[in-house]
Amino acid sequence: MTHSDNYAPESLSSVLGAIARTLQAEPDVETTLGAIVKAAVDHVDGAEYAGISLVEDGRIRAVAPTSEVVPMIDEIQHRTGQGPCLDAIARHDVFRTGNLLDERRWPAFAPDAAETGIRSMLSYRLFILHDTLGALNLYSTQVDAFSDRTEKDGKEFATHAAIALAGAQTEAQLHAAIESRDVIGMAKGILMQRHDLDPVQAFRLLVESSQASNLKLHDVAAWLVGHRREL
Repeated sequence: MTHSDNYAPESLSSVLGAIARTLQAEPDVETTLGAIVKAAVDHVDGAEYAGISLVEDGRIRAVAPTSEVVPMIDEIQHRTGQGPCLDAIARHDVFRTGNLLDERRWPAFAPDAAETGIRSMLSYRLFILHDTLGALNLYSTQVDAFSDRTEKDGKEFATHAAIALAGAQTEAQLHAAIESRDVIGMAKGILMQRHDLDPVQAFRLLVESSQASNLKLHDVAAWLVGHRREL
C-alpha cells in the first residue's frame, strides 16, 4: 500500500499503537497471524502482499499468506535454501531487495522468484529478547518498492507484531496445558473407577501405556476418554 512520505512521526506512532491493541485482542495464534499480515499490507508503504515464516521446533513453516504468490516464493526459498526470509531468521537482521532480476546475494533463489512477478522483498526477523519467532515478509511487484524510511517504519511494526504473536503463542500453550491436564485427569478417573486404582496407580498405568505404545501421555489419555464406553 502506498502512502505519503509527509506523514508525521506521531501519526505513525498512533497507527502502530492502534495496530498493537488490535493484534493483542485477537483470540488465537492463527487469527493473530492473519491480523498481522493484513495490517502490514494496509500500513507498510509499498507492501502489496505479506506472509510469515514461523519457526516451530527448529523448522520453518510458511503461514498466513495474503496472496497465492507468497507460498510460491516460500517454496523457492526452501527448495534453494536461500532468500531474504531465511536470512532474516538465521542472521538476525533485516533484508531488503529492490529488484530480484538484479539480485546477486541469492543466485539460486532470485531468478526463480522473479518469475513469479515479484520484484521487491522486505523481510524482518520477528523476535522477543533472544527468541526468534520467525520472519515477517513483505512483497511488491514494483522495482524499489521499499525505501529506507519504509524499512525503518516496518521494523517498528514488526516489533509490535512480534510482541502480539508471542502473547498469542503463550496463551495457546497455557490453554493446551490446561486441556491436557483435564484430559489426563479424566483418564485417571476412568481407570480408578474401572480397576479400583488409587490416583498414583492410575497415573502410573497411563505412563506405562504411553511408553509401551510410543505415544504421548496426552494422546493415550485422550484415546482412553474417547473410547471409555467401549472398554
